[in-house]
Amino acid sequence: MNIQQCTVGELVAQDARAAAIFENYQIDFCCNGQKTLREACADEEKVQAVEIALANLLEAPAASGGSALDYRGWPIDLLADYIEKKYHRETTRKSDTIRGHLDKICRVHGENHPELFEIKDLFEESAGELAMHMQREELVLFPYIRKMVLNGKPPVAAFGSVENPIRALSHEHEEEGARFRKIAALSNDYTVPADGCQTYRLTFQQLKEFELMLHFHIHLENNLLFPQALQMAENN
Repeated sequence: MNIQQCTVGELVAQDARAAAIFENYQIDFCCNGQKTLREACADEEKVQAVEIALANLLEAPAASGGSALDYRGWPIDLLADYIEKKYHRETTRKSDTIRGHLDKICRVHGENHPELFEIKDLFEESAGELAMHMQREELVLFPYIRKMVLNGKPPVAAFGSVENPIRALSHEHEEEGARFRKIAALSNDYTVPADGCQTYRLTFQQLKEFELMLHFHIHLENNLLFPQALQMAENN
């Protein structure tokens, strides 16, 4: 496989562990998953560093005898079920926990670190928007996909073509990606200041993990679920 010729979304689809490498090099594999590695990197040195890391990763399963989940072969109704049961539930659960921790560190550290209030506001916006976004998927798009797989053809829907909700949901993904880029910038990439307490450290670690989870959640939809749903609808 020529790594340079694959899109970053394809590389994560092939091996989910590649997501951590792209996160480390600040490469957007979810909303910009259609870009090749060379297009996603700012300079040649970065391309080479990422290529080496990916090559080592892709050799690891054979050396260790392990294997990574390959979502590409999953039926799209199964993929929709998996996203809903794993990522939607985890997003809701973790949102509630992080909200409580942000409240606490704003009270304790907000005077010396006023950026925490903006981080808190941005996360509150994200949690609220994601809740509505996931509800739209669960009530509109995912039932459509399940019916399409069951009947072998696209069902009649009030929204018309499946391209319409997918376009709207993809746009919402871009908005969440931008919101978390602001959070990362305000937190200096989740760097805890010298006077940060244990809750401060825990909260920033949780925010970082939430962002990675969100990126992979979006990747599964943008680069796998949505294109396959569009293709199935078009072919039937």
